[in-house]
Amino acid sequence: MRAFVYNDGAPTERPYAECADQFGHVDLVWLQLDGSDDDARRWLEDQADLPAYAREALSATETRPRVELAAAGAIVNLRGPGVQPDQEGDPLVSVRFWVEAGRVVSFAYREPAALATVIEAFMAGQVRDPGDLIAAFARDMSASLDSQVADLGDTLDAIEMELDTSRTRPLRRKVSRIRGDAITFRRFISPQREALERLAGSQLAWLEEQDRLHLRSAADRFARMAEELEAVRDRATIVHDELTDLRGELIDSRSLMISIVALIFLPLTFITGLLGMNVKGIPYAEQTWAFWGVVGFCVLTGLVVLGWFAWAHWIQED
Repeated sequence: MRAFVYNDGAPTERPYAECADQFGHVDLVWLQLDGSDDDARRWLEDQADLPAYAREALSATETRPRVELAAAGAIVNLRGPGVQPDQEGDPLVSVRFWVEAGRVVSFAYREPAALATVIEAFMAGQVRDPGDLIAAFARDMSASLDSQVADLGDTLDAIEMELDTSRTRPLRRKVSRIRGDAITFRRFISPQREALERLAGSQLAWLEEQDRLHLRSAADRFARMAEELEAVRDRATIVHDELTDLRGELIDSRSLMISIVALIFLPLTFITGLLGMNVKGIPYAEQTWAFWGVVGFCVLTGLVVLGWFAWAHWIQED
């Protein structure tokens, strides 16, 4: 657990027990709880001054981005990149907030990447009230996610370029990963935009106009990311289909080449098998030139068959 206090222009980090007692006497108290810490979960359960629904929302196992307004404050759930990836592969960390005038309680089972940046801004005196704190998290999460979404599009651009220059490279797994990441991001980014828009449009007293502008800006950024992810998902589907078609064409072309080689050697196999029979009466068996004559005849037959395939356009370049 970490706790921070802002009062009279002086930001400080203090033991959380002291900060809890400061609520109502300072400008802002921010308590950051680590959901993996048993002491933090027990402390949250013992806080009778927090509404029961707020305690349940903060410690919920599964969440999605949302904003629930209440008379005393608001429940805010946001999603952003984490410092460490989840064991189940979820790249986004859920951060839950109970926000009211003068106090913010944040809770996360994994450390969000935005936490260090927001703490730095807090200690620099840039976060003075609950609205500043939520807006700081929203800005940092949107900025970091924006770069990751852009990387998905750039990677897909590179794959499309490889399709033009090297049609046989194994790209299906990479495209599937991009499509999976786009679906995962979009599942949380779209509701997060709606949550920020709802928070920005609320009439909460601790939200200043500048905070609302920052929240709307972050919401607009998330809206643009949602559109980009939709485009990435559609493009990935198209590229995946193209790769499947290319793979089918490659198999067909190789099967055709194998068939052509087999057809060329089919008459040659017949000739050599016929002349290789261990019976009397095979023509020219005693002639010294017979071996090379048969070889020449086989080569000529192979060239004739190959020429006929070329004339019939069975052999042609793409």
